[in-house]
Amino acid sequence: MNESYFIISLNSLINYKCSRVKLPIMHAITSSRMAAIDANCEYLGIKRLQLMENAGAAVARAVKERISSGKVVIVAGRGNNGGDAFVAARHLSAYDVTVILIGKKEELKTQEAAHNWKALENTSIQLIEATDSTALDGSMIKDADVIIDGIFGTGIRGKIHEPESTAIDLINGSGAFVISVDVPSGFDPDGGEFEKSVHAGLTLTFHKMKAGLLSENAHEYTGEIRVVDIGIPLEAEFFIGPGDIQPFLKRPAISHKGDAGRVLVIGGGAYSGAPALAALGALRAGADIVTVAAPRNVSDIIASFSPNLIVRALSGDRLVEDDIPVISGLIGKHDVVVMGMGLGTADETLSAVKKIVPLCKKAIIDADALTPELVPILNRNIIITPHAGEMKRLAGVDVPHDQKEKIEFIMDFARENEVNVLIKGAIDIISDGIEARANRSGNAGMTVGGTGDVLAGLTGALYAKHEAFPAACAGAFINGAAGDLAFEEFGYGLLATDVIDYIPAVMKA
Repeated sequence: MNESYFIISLNSLINYKCSRVKLPIMHAITSSRMAAIDANCEYLGIKRLQLMENAGAAVARAVKERISSGKVVIVAGRGNNGGDAFVAARHLSAYDVTVILIGKKEELKTQEAAHNWKALENTSIQLIEATDSTALDGSMIKDADVIIDGIFGTGIRGKIHEPESTAIDLINGSGAFVISVDVPSGFDPDGGEFEKSVHAGLTLTFHKMKAGLLSENAHEYTGEIRVVDIGIPLEAEFFIGPGDIQPFLKRPAISHKGDAGRVLVIGGGAYSGAPALAALGALRAGADIVTVAAPRNVSDIIASFSPNLIVRALSGDRLVEDDIPVISGLIGKHDVVVMGMGLGTADETLSAVKKIVPLCKKAIIDADALTPELVPILNRNIIITPHAGEMKRLAGVDVPHDQKEKIEFIMDFARENEVNVLIKGAIDIISDGIEARANRSGNAGMTVGGTGDVLAGLTGALYAKHEAFPAACAGAFINGAAGDLAFEEFGYGLLATDVIDYIPAVMKA
């Protein structure tokens, strides 16, 4: 497939969709989404150092628009927000510039910020390290025409400590025109409560509007807001990458058994391998407890795959309605249900599936369970993971081959049925009916049987403690990336179990 055509088609689709459903093209995003996009840029080969250069240059241009000469004081923190400000200082070297670093240069948190600080050390720009509140006084910013606020970026949360708190107070009491980098320091970029904030005359926010900047009374802190393009391409936002899996890699230091998710797999009868692969995929993706509810004829076989699996034998050779009381009890003890793998298509089994789905708080539905009878009972708490043939079975029509039409088709189906769709293919498409993402990790070797079962299981593990759409996106990327690692070792001889074994390598924090 021609990926440049894919992107051109995507741009056309975005414009079409926005006009159709009356959504603005430039929507606001959260700080966590912005962090994911930054990480995805790195994955695409777009260095953070380049983005920082573009951001800092934009801040410097705003200063030059404001004044043609004069005194500029830059108050910078130790993270990438400060790094943006260091770049701005270099671009303003013809002005009377002072840079105040809140802290020691040895405490700079990123390589990019440290790189740009070192560059400043080779200039005549005055550099000050303010290591505590006593090192800050009004004389440092006296008579400043412009102050650049680069103390905190979008990652600030909770109480503001010293000397940052004093620095914010000095900026607010200066009387100078203040330009804030990305968001005013101290301000919650997601619209939550905050202790104190810089009051800016101009806020330059990068790439897209941050959600908190649209909140009530935000203008009191932001002043004028400009959204600045710093060179982040559409691919970093549309294609799923390592940034999208970061929220799934964090776990509280104090955790107990089950806190990371309990997954119930309902499958088997006609086959035994599929539910076992799904269950092992869930375990490798971090679920604490995985239980497989399977017909009695295959339960021992599934248990033999691994001693880590808990297997509950059902009544007969197929899932039937008589099993629903047992399954209902199991659903109540688990966070998410993964259902469909290896069930077969017997009428009594599909009838049972139809009655089980409404009992689920959260569900991943795959394979044999994807029938037209399922469509009327789909809901926002369900992720379906069909391939093109299964999608045709659900929708009653072929999935378009044209990429623009395919995305539109999946978005329409997801919106009309209020469900999350992850359609598997050479490029996976994921949509909740509101937005669409694509995943291009994975390879042709993953046409081997069982990799879709692994995907369903690992997505279930992610969904157990997170929201549906992000879990579906992350699941698609992790499954494909694990398959890519397996392909490096086994080529076209890779097996679904090889994909399972590489899941932890992809998910290392």
